[in-house]
Amino acid sequence: MAVLSTAEWQVVALSLRIAAVGVLLALPVALALGYALSRARFPGKALLEALLTLPLVLPPVVTGYALLVLFGPHGALGAPLERLGLGVAFRWRGAALAAAVMALPLLVLSLRAAFDGVDRRLEAAAATLGAGPWRRFWRVTLPLSRRGVMAGLTLAFARAFGEFGATISFVGNIPGETRTLSIALWELLNQPGSDAAVGRLVMLSLALALLATLGVGLLRREDRSREDQRDA
Repeated sequence: MAVLSTAEWQVVALSLRIAAVGVLLALPVALALGYALSRARFPGKALLEALLTLPLVLPPVVTGYALLVLFGPHGALGAPLERLGLGVAFRWRGAALAAAVMALPLLVLSLRAAFDGVDRRLEAAAATLGAGPWRRFWRVTLPLSRRGVMAGLTLAFARAFGEFGATISFVGNIPGETRTLSIALWELLNQPGSDAAVGRLVMLSLALALLATLGVGLLRREDRSREDQRDA
């Protein structure tokens, strides 16, 4: 594979930054929701689960349009942010927000499954020793579910890195600001004579996807091995 051009490296670097910030934005929300869905019973739980899956089943463009309505310059949330100089529409911060929204369902589902796999007797034992809910979560639940959490973060990052529909409908295609790898590929596919650039970016995308898949598989294999040892 030929070396990427300066413009292509810029696209890759921007995509990595947007995906990383998007996952960091989604993580606190996903931790809270994943733990609540795993441990708590409350009215509206089924509705919350249904709402969380909406970004997975709706066309991404619809999600992007909803973000534009809410966070656009004249939106209910966007207008106050614009007055504070913190606007997100048509900026890289908006792309990170779109990535966070699209990655959130995968992250919540992964974290919930990870928390479900923690032996609750260990949490109960910590409670009998005087550990409060926060201490039990940080000292018992989260460490024991760390491999599942890492797998969820990897999947969420891959989803955020490859986001297209919500991003382009919310923040557009601005070079150096919102033109991510997926958007750059879409643009190049509509330009004659860009086969070499498309090939380079596609190969890079495949390599990153393969690394993410191998990482998740390794983490899950370690989890299964640990469970087999515990059951033996």
